[in-house]
Amino acid sequence: MNRLRHRLLDRSSFAALRGRLAAAVGVVALLAAVLTGTAAGTAAAAPAAAGPGWICRGAPVTPGYVLTNHTNNGCNGAGMWYQQPARDGIWTCATSPIPAGYVLSGHTPTGCDGYDSWYMRLPVDGLWTCGTSPIPPGYVLTQHLGNGAGCANIDAWFMQLARDGIWTCAGSPIPPGYVNTGHQVPGCGGIGSWFQVVARPGLVVCPYQPVPAGFHLGAYNNTGCSGLGGWFLVRG
Repeated sequence: MNRLRHRLLDRSSFAALRGRLAAAVGVVALLAAVLTGTAAGTAAAAPAAAGPGWICRGAPVTPGYVLTNHTNNGCNGAGMWYQQPARDGIWTCATSPIPAGYVLSGHTPTGCDGYDSWYMRLPVDGLWTCGTSPIPPGYVLTQHLGNGAGCANIDAWFMQLARDGIWTCAGSPIPPGYVNTGHQVPGCGGIGSWFQVVARPGLVVCPYQPVPAGFHLGAYNNTGCSGLGGWFLVRG
């Protein structure tokens, strides 16, 4: 168990890791406050434009839109953001919302008038994504590039569609109907890996995971899950 604690990230540790990756960008959290109008010194929020166009800093962004440009001019010196509809393959400002279903796969620290830019696109099976990217439902993380090796000096993760029999990085989502049955300490660039399969009766499943709907845990097996110990999965 000490070995596990030393080498393997659980869900809370993985969340902390991704938080540190986001913090490395240096602007996301701070500028999010600007977008919501909570930062000191912003002008009173103006109504969001109904369509593409410039909006004052602090104004709400139209749902389904993203921010793609910035200027310090306008809105009585408060500055403005340019909003337009989200689409597959678009550079967005670091402060932009990320509409549901989209991921971030590229980054440049010099875009968007100096606020950093992120390349936003729809997900596909087998895509390197930035450490700050959401993970859409049905996808898992299977490889990792750390120490700023991917995504323009931000850590990167390789995203694939979940399938029966795939090694996933520690902390990767477990889609509904799947379970982890094996473990490797050195997997996923030293983060640790879990072997993920479709749930079915008779499997010995690893600890630290939800039990799929329609199943419960049966007898304990101390040799299961690559020696970590596990429980037999029982239908009903």
